[in-house]
Amino acid sequence: MGLLIELIVPILLGLTGLLVGTLLERKHYRSIRAREEALRHIMVFNEKRPPLSFTGQHFHLVQGSVVVSSDYFKNIAASLKSFFGGRLTSYETLMDRGRREAILRMKEQAAAVGATAIFAVRLETSTLNSIGGRGGIGSAEFLAYGTAWSAQP
Repeated sequence: MGLLIELIVPILLGLTGLLVGTLLERKHYRSIRAREEALRHIMVFNEKRPPLSFTGQHFHLVQGSVVVSSDYFKNIAASLKSFFGGRLTSYETLMDRGRREAILRMKEQAAAVGATAIFAVRLETSTLNSIGGRGGIGSAEFLAYGTAWSAQP
């Protein structure tokens, strides 16, 4: 009976962690989609300079950053996948959420100053720590920054 409990408890904890992680990721994606829709009016460009008609207006440096950590199950799935080769789809969702969240935070900062466009947008990503020194992603920082344009005096 003791051996059975020693097997069942870790499995139940693992399944609970997987379920909670999946639900939290879905909730975050719903939040991202709603905020992206609310901020659609702010245009984002990677061009270095705005059109000449925008000169003489008010410009602001805006940025958004986020640190996202990978959960235990994504790391296990990525480890198994990297053993056989191929796309690491479990990390792709992590990277997608991080980039989109950083851009949203930058757009929210631009909206706070009344901006309608952001130019010279750049994205940077860095791994903050790795799992067990094996190169797996533990957490990553995403930074989006650019120059917001505001027509307001």
